[in-house]
Amino acid sequence: MFRFLIRFAARIAAWVLGLAVLFFILCLCALGALKWVNPPVTAVQVERRIEALRARTPYVKRYRFVPLARISPALQHAVVAAEDGRFFQHHGIDWKEVEKVVDADLDEGQLGRGASTITQQLVKNLFFTTHRSLIRKGAEFLMAPLADRILGKQRTLELYLNVIEWGPGIYGAEEAAHAWYGVPASALGREQSARLAAILPSPRRRKPARMNQYSAAILHRMDQAGW
Repeated sequence: MFRFLIRFAARIAAWVLGLAVLFFILCLCALGALKWVNPPVTAVQVERRIEALRARTPYVKRYRFVPLARISPALQHAVVAAEDGRFFQHHGIDWKEVEKVVDADLDEGQLGRGASTITQQLVKNLFFTTHRSLIRKGAEFLMAPLADRILGKQRTLELYLNVIEWGPGIYGAEEAAHAWYGVPASALGREQSARLAAILPSPRRRKPARMNQYSAAILHRMDQAGW
């Protein structure tokens, strides 16, 4: 009986490993396609739809993909300044930031923030969900450098700005600009861009008009970077 249980557990482990490898390969194939094809849907968008169905609450998805050239440079700079200041220097993982977070966690004796880069957050939005887990984090660490290599910086930023949440049911910079300010993403100014970037850590709860302190900090970072 004990040997049977061992063999059964080994088979289950082999199946799980095989499925994980298959999923990883499929994600890599998807990244290859996403270099040229705009995603019609993401894992996080599906997650929100399921959450609404379970809660039996109304859900309207607003999602419009636009080229990076039609997104204000001010918003591009604000998001990089807010979310990943070394985006153009690292290769998917910001190891300097990871080291800072690990040191802080060791000092505090607990797990804290994740130090996720824009590339990691893109991978999460495309293929995973917002639920935190060490497995998801490990997958992000494996896939982010590959995504950086396959997509390149400009396409990574373009995808990120177009697929992330900017409010309840609002996905992408174009819909965010229309929803919050009534203008296209190309017309956003520095102040508006900083306020939009400030809601990204919690886009379903925060509102740009209330982000006075954080938006000011983002504008300061942009000034320091020469933007």
